[in-house]
Amino acid sequence: MQGFTFSNLVSQSKGNPKVLFNTISSIVSPASPTASIHSVADCENFLSFFVDKVNKVRSSISPSALSLPLPTPTRPIILDSFAPVSLPELTKLVNSMKTSACPLDILPSSLFKSAFQSIGPSVLSIINASLVSGQVPAYFKNAVIHPLLKKPSLDPSLHSSFRPISKLPFISKILEKVVAKQLTAALDEHNIYDSFQSGFRRAHSTETALLRVSNDLLTHSDAGDCSVLVLLDLTAAFDTVDHHLLLERLRDWVGLSGSALEWFSSYLSERSFSVAVSKFRSSTTSLTHGVPQGSVLGPLLFLLYLLPLQHILSSFKGISYHLYADDIQLYISFKPHEMSKLQLLHTCLDSIKTWMAGSFLQLNEDKTEILICAPDKLVPKVRDSLGQLASHTKPSVRNLGVTFDPALTLDSHVSSLVRSSFFHLRNIAKLSPILSRSELETVLHTFISSRLDYCNSLFTCLSRTSLNRLQVVQNACARLLTKSSKHTHITPLLLQLHWLPVNFRVHFKILVLVYRALHGQAPSYIGDLLSPYTPSRSLRSSDQSLLVVQHQAKDQR
Repeated sequence: MQGFTFSNLVSQSKGNPKVLFNTISSIVSPASPTASIHSVADCENFLSFFVDKVNKVRSSISPSALSLPLPTPTRPIILDSFAPVSLPELTKLVNSMKTSACPLDILPSSLFKSAFQSIGPSVLSIINASLVSGQVPAYFKNAVIHPLLKKPSLDPSLHSSFRPISKLPFISKILEKVVAKQLTAALDEHNIYDSFQSGFRRAHSTETALLRVSNDLLTHSDAGDCSVLVLLDLTAAFDTVDHHLLLERLRDWVGLSGSALEWFSSYLSERSFSVAVSKFRSSTTSLTHGVPQGSVLGPLLFLLYLLPLQHILSSFKGISYHLYADDIQLYISFKPHEMSKLQLLHTCLDSIKTWMAGSFLQLNEDKTEILICAPDKLVPKVRDSLGQLASHTKPSVRNLGVTFDPALTLDSHVSSLVRSSFFHLRNIAKLSPILSRSELETVLHTFISSRLDYCNSLFTCLSRTSLNRLQVVQNACARLLTKSSKHTHITPLLLQLHWLPVNFRVHFKILVLVYRALHGQAPSYIGDLLSPYTPSRSLRSSDQSLLVVQHQAKDQR
């Protein structure tokens, strides 16, 4: 009976990898620690901690930082009102939304969706009234905070180990979805985004961000340059956003006005939240700062809040940068005899700190990590040239889920990937007797193939040895699925399963990214790396979309 139930869970979650991952993890892995809440008083303690944490960051801002002038661009108005939506449009949007659970919901989201044909006209009236009037109903601005452990390895007895995730009424998410769709369309049309911001944007991902960063570092390495990569971490970034500054930036840096700007003013004002776990719930308090984590608009508003930062970062010629939401990375490359250029890095970091202080954001300097990419004999010299930053250097750094090493070989990443894959594979093997073949394949793809494919466009630099180690993982999956012995020749098994070997999956990913870049379906920072080949005279190959192959001249090394 238990096997039948689990099999059903796998089948039902097939189209939702996140749910499937959590379902299987709850069975094959130890349960992750949860917030230690056993009473209303515990909820109140969490509430006080989250409020005090934000207030502490804001109180640490010096008055001089607040008085620093910020450059204000002349931005034409891109959106002055939101257009009402039709019932068919709203129905399509609601059907596309994932169900969610919030204690404030009058109807469970699954029931809300199934009954939408009946309640749709009433919901439409509420949504359009908000869009036209520029006002958000008070009920939509209440949230319930669920403390979520940041990492399984953290101490669950400490409040600081938890991240506050907002659970909002389902109907409020519908309104936010409608607004986000119209705002995003205006942002795309007028190219408002920071070109090197990859968080929460269509066609952008951690993979495209890391591909650009690793490509730049490898290119400089091939040219004989040294590089320094700096990873910056923010303290409670989403929670300390200043509402007044955010509205100013929506007006001046984005170009919102009229009822559209009034809508966001209403959205941010008079918000409230409480903390709830299980049957316990705290009192309600006002949310005077920050954008809700777990909301639809929160991440987008945070990206727009950071818009002035791009002008500061781009003003430092010789320093490259990339952002993924609140993850900031800087990197600078230089010839071995140009160590003095590292002083520019100190100046840049000082400017970032100053701007962030004026924006009520705080760098977590204890979590700043630096990777030196240079020949072994030059590493001590580069470290000495970093001065006070030298204490932040690491033998390797974890960058958006990929471990970078000084030689950029990704050997450390491969070792970690192989180790975690076999850990999960052993657990999955215990479940294989109660799963059908199709269900087992779904589980293997969710836990193993997804790991092998994550950021695999970076694997073009892997050695044959590292690629072979990853191939061993895929081979083990194929043998488990087909119930074959370890002595069975693997090539026929992969052909039977229609699985591309690891190295071909890497090539396929690169080809897909190149195709998308050439057709405007990838970030501009990827497309900028490609140069279409234009022959000096008409050739039969002229219509084959060939690219210029970049070669490094010997005298440039």
